[in-house]
Amino acid sequence: MSDIAVLINTAVAVLAAVLLIVRFRVNPVISLTLASVYLGLAVGLGVEETVKTITGGFGEIMVDVGLLIAFGVLMGSILNQSGAIRRLVEHLLKTFGPKRLPYTMGLAIGTLLQSIFLDVLLVISAPLARKLAPKIGKLGAARMATAMAIALECGIVFTVPGVASLALAGLLNVPLGKMLLFGLLLVIPTIIISIGIMTFLFRRGFWNEAKDEDHTFVAEEDSEGEEPANSGRGVQHAESTTAGQDTQPIGGTVAVAERERKDKPLIVLFAPLLTSLVLIGAGAILEIFEMDIPWLQLLGEPIIALLIGLIGTCLVTRATVGQKKVEEAITVGFKESGQILILTGVGGSLAATVKAAGLGDILGGFFSASTVAPLLVVWAIAAVLHIAVGSVTLSAITAAGLLAPIAPAIGLDPVLLALAAGAGSLFMVHVTSNTFWLLQSLLGQSVRGALKSVTVGVSVASVVAILLILPMSLLF
Repeated sequence: MSDIAVLINTAVAVLAAVLLIVRFRVNPVISLTLASVYLGLAVGLGVEETVKTITGGFGEIMVDVGLLIAFGVLMGSILNQSGAIRRLVEHLLKTFGPKRLPYTMGLAIGTLLQSIFLDVLLVISAPLARKLAPKIGKLGAARMATAMAIALECGIVFTVPGVASLALAGLLNVPLGKMLLFGLLLVIPTIIISIGIMTFLFRRGFWNEAKDEDHTFVAEEDSEGEEPANSGRGVQHAESTTAGQDTQPIGGTVAVAERERKDKPLIVLFAPLLTSLVLIGAGAILEIFEMDIPWLQLLGEPIIALLIGLIGTCLVTRATVGQKKVEEAITVGFKESGQILILTGVGGSLAATVKAAGLGDILGGFFSASTVAPLLVVWAIAAVLHIAVGSVTLSAITAAGLLAPIAPAIGLDPVLLALAAGAGSLFMVHVTSNTFWLLQSLLGQSVRGALKSVTVGVSVASVVAILLILPMSLLF
């Protein structure tokens, strides 16, 4: 089959998947599988080889990241029960003060807290961000909403163990330790610069408090019960009612559990997660410098490191809130991880089919003179897919899968391709995204306000990220 025919059939497969998802509301898993079947048959793989490629691609990525995603989501779900996020935000406010809160909270959410499923993390932290916004002063609501949106979206695609970063690493065969190190190098400046740019725009009239904030929403919330600004009970009430947690009055055994939770040092609650990340980073450093320390290599293996973190988190949380809460958190974690695993696996199926079709050799010839061009192309593909479909993870995986075969041919480090796909998938988070509506409603914004803080804010982060990735491609 000619190169042009392969390119046309690949484009038809991707466009058909997008059309099925957007126009006919077909589930993304079904749409991507149908696209893989069409592409395999259209390029002449045959029925048997097409099915073998699809199932093989699914299985291969599950081997690489299946347990990692499951362990990460479970760890985050269990951390949710310990009250660690609320306490961390309160600690950040006390330590750094309200003026720096958008940056400090953004960095905490974009890095340390990425083991927690995005929607869960959002509904837990949004009430706190909303209540703390007035302490920042003028434009507090706009700055906190933007910081939350940028940090949440950047974290899942750049930061291990964010679910999209794990999926991209597995899809492109990037060592997880390397993804962790490069992701941190990118996500920290991206969050800081993007929040700074949006703050600059807000101070020059981009935000209109009368039109961009939902004052009725705030008034209703305030009328539910007057609590002092520093009241732990008031924060607990907002957290429990918004996040769908236990809404029983604080008293009796609940009050005892709350006191016990506050008595646990914050570092103890996060120690298992931090240990996992340190071990993964240590394993990556050993690999880079070709050092042979068997016991540290074992502990630095991502699966072993995250397993250690998961076990530690279970033990710490059980001592904090009891075994029953841990079991409930694990049940929730299994439900959350299921859809992520299936979508990731199907993304691997499409990538395997694209590779089998020979697209890598074709595109490798086009981009042989430059490593910058494919990074811009994968960013643009991910951006277009995200605008159409509204899923960060889906658009990142699909774009990376299309360009994955060219990386070895042109000497491009796959980690850069992963980061570029992640950056592109952040562009134009808008009304097709569930996260957009969660941020709009939970942070007390009008739709007009959310289009500024979420759509524009995260798009700025997308552009900042690719502008940082391009010089990285010249150094690595």
